[in-house]
Amino acid sequence: MDAAARPDKARHDNALPAHWHSEGNIPRAALPDDPEAAAFVMAMSGVQPLPAANRVVLGKPLPAPRPQQFAADERAALHESLHGPIGLQDRLEGGDEPHYLRPGLASGVLRDLRRGRWVIQDEVDLHGLNRDQARQLLAAFLADCLHHGRRCVRVIHGKGHGSPQKLSVLRQLVRGWLAQRDEVLAYCQAQPADGGEGALIALLRAPKKTRAA
Repeated sequence: MDAAARPDKARHDNALPAHWHSEGNIPRAALPDDPEAAAFVMAMSGVQPLPAANRVVLGKPLPAPRPQQFAADERAALHESLHGPIGLQDRLEGGDEPHYLRPGLASGVLRDLRRGRWVIQDEVDLHGLNRDQARQLLAAFLADCLHHGRRCVRVIHGKGHGSPQKLSVLRQLVRGWLAQRDEVLAYCQAQPADGGEGALIALLRAPKKTRAA
């Protein structure tokens, strides 16, 4: 069949320059029928991928983001630990477990509290709160316990596993807050069954008796 009998083939042959049949070692018969597609194939013949850049990355990786609230709480914890009323009694004999005993009280008060001789009558859960929320809730909780005569309470501050750097800033803050409260006589770390290092057991003073009129 001649070119007149094949109009599509004739148009395809006429649309491409004559020298393209051998450029890039691509036979004319292997080119697509569409002139634009054929032009692209011919233009890409012999193209090779660029070699790897092999560049040196300068500079160190950026540090992980540090929440501003965590940084503020950390500074507050440091300030209160340095200037709060907690003294040498904040370290137990033979360990680093936190504890506090109001000056002038017999050591047996703390010993009984650590041994679980006081029944836990109420608790407050502070973990997950920010500094201001936790302080306000703790103050309200202690006032309510004192008003209703509850003496032994548990304060849950969490272990800090979900905090940046796995540090419990709230735990440090709660220790300082409790030691500053007049109604708190002593506190110690909770037994494992009661929360362990994620909670404190606090002993509150008895409510003042009001005289009958």
